[in-house]
Formats: sequence, structure tokens, C-alpha cells
Amino acid sequence: MAGETRYGIDIRRAVPADAADSARLLGELGYPMTAREAAERLERSLRQADGTVLVATDWDGSVIGLVAVQWCAMLQQPHPVARIQTMVVDAAQARRGIGRVLVKAAAQAARTAGCDVLELTTGLQREAAHAFYRAIGFSETAKRFSRSLRKRNP
Repeated sequence: MAGETRYGIDIRRAVPADAADSARLLGELGYPMTAREAAERLERSLRQADGTVLVATDWDGSVIGLVAVQWCAMLQQPHPVARIQTMVVDAAQARRGIGRVLVKAAAQAARTAGCDVLELTTGLQREAAHAFYRAIGFSETAKRFSRSLRKRNP
């Protein structure tokens, strides 16, 4: 789906020039960063062969959404599993179908990579996102736990 236009929205692979818009969007999601930090992270992600970052652009070329998806082999699965790491749509552009188009593009990229499953994680507090994911066919299948690997200061 990358490179297609739907609902007046273009989906394409992210490029380093998208860093400032990526920083703005990720800040809306609660992950503040500078454009330089976003550029470093975006460039690192774009170099990896096991995933992709796609952006949604409006008619004027402005970035109004992004999705980062990564795939990996898992011992318990016969085919790689894709995971949406990050997805965000500009709050001012909500309810235009941008999230649906981004998920569809991520799913297509995952299928092309040989994946049979697309999964994602989302913060417990993001209840509107949970409703959206259920509405587009995701089901709650697991509970995720995490732990910091950084040493604690005494």
C-alpha cells in the first residue's frame, strides 16, 4: 500500500527529512524529543531490514501520521510476527481514517515480509486507542510486562 493515495492521504516510506514532523507527532503521543533526536532514531530504524516506518501525508505534503512496524522470527511461530511499535495520528486530523490506512499499510508490509500475525502494544491509559484497535479487528491476546535494564541510582 505504500505509495498509494486513499481518502486524500498518501502513504509512503519515511525519509530522514520527516524527522521534525515525527518529533512533533511523537510528542503528541507523550514521547517528547527534539527534531535531531527524531532524525537519529528515524535513520537508525530506516537502516534496519526487519521493519519499516511509514508516514501518512496530507494533500499539501505535511506528515499527519506515522506507523513503525518491525518483524522477527519467534520460536513458537512458523512465520515471522510483525509488531506495530509506534502509531500516531495528528490530533487535529482525527476521524479521517488515517489510522485505518496506516494499519492497512503496516499489515501489507508485514505480509510482504512473510508474516502471518500483526500485533501491537498500547498503554493501559489509552482507552480510545483500545476501542479503535478492537474496531479494526485486533483482539486482546496477552498481557505485557516490562522492566528497566538500567541500574538504579543509590
